[in-house]
Amino acid sequence: MIDPNSEHVISLSEAAEHLPRRRAGKRPHVSCVYRWTTSGCRGVVLESIQVGGTRCTSREAMARFFRRLTQDGPADIPVNRSVAQRQRAADRAVRELDRAGV
Repeated sequence: MIDPNSEHVISLSEAAEHLPRRRAGKRPHVSCVYRWTTSGCRGVVLESIQVGGTRCTSREAMARFFRRLTQDGPADIPVNRSVAQRQRAADRAVRELDRAGV
């Protein structure tokens, strides 16, 4: 979670400007960064906060996001799963418990 008192909070447009250039030498669009805060990327969601009418993130949150994407960060950081993924995992756990006789 972003702590605005201890982290460097930036708007999503500023965040897009700090990203490296990609295809055709262009930086990712701000809508891409916004998507990372809502839908995520490969199950990992970029932390964000609402500051008045502006959605913001922090440089530290971006570092955590990229670390999770590359699996270099701590393994205990939870990965967001869809409702369907959680339901399949729960069903799988119930089947395993039934097989174990629990």
